Amino acid sequence: MNKAMTISYEVGKNLYLNLTNKCPCACTFCIRNNADGAYGSDPLWLEHEPSMEEIKADLSKRDIASYDEIVFCGYGEPTERLETVLETAAFLRSIKGCPVLRINTNGLGDLIHGRSIAEELCSALDVISVSLNAGTKDEYMAVTRPKFPEAFEAMQKFTADCVKVGNAKVIMSVVDVIPQEQIDASREIAEKLGAVLRVRTYDE
Repeated sequence: MNKAMTISYEVGKNLYLNLTNKCPCACTFCIRNNADGAYGSDPLWLEHEPSMEEIKADLSKRDIASYDEIVFCGYGEPTERLETVLETAAFLRSIKGCPVLRINTNGLGDLIHGRSIAEELCSALDVISVSLNAGTKDEYMAVTRPKFPEAFEAMQKFTADCVKVGNAKVIMSVVDVIPQEQIDASREIAEKLGAVLRVRTYDE
């Protein structure tokens, strides 16, 4: 495992932010199982969690307004560092031409922090993308392998809370490696919660 300090990395026209390697899940299909980096990036395993000073210094080298989206998504669950996500989002908003801000999350931030975080996240960001991963609890627990027994319910409550707050667009995502009936069941869950389902290709 190579460790580096890759705080931001480009994927197409988007800039991704890698703020933590902590995650309460051990997904069977996680990209971390296969490589040290993603999409040709430098290693995303962090030497240490970057401070706000390091994050700002890194972002100051980027032409922020040139990206379509800035995405909180690296080799970990971004809401593990909720305060840093919120502070970084506020910093990005202060830059002229700041693009859409999105978070890719497993939706377990409420369990991580022991309280509802939907209002804070939806006030700071434009798009909340929740990894649904499967359309039934048994399948979800099998592929996501979360450390929380109530993860499936908590992830849905978080999604519903984000929809209720109403500031941000709420998406739920699955990866196309799951069978069609799981995709159909996932779509039903997303629609029930008021979110849009996005089916991602595995290599994204």
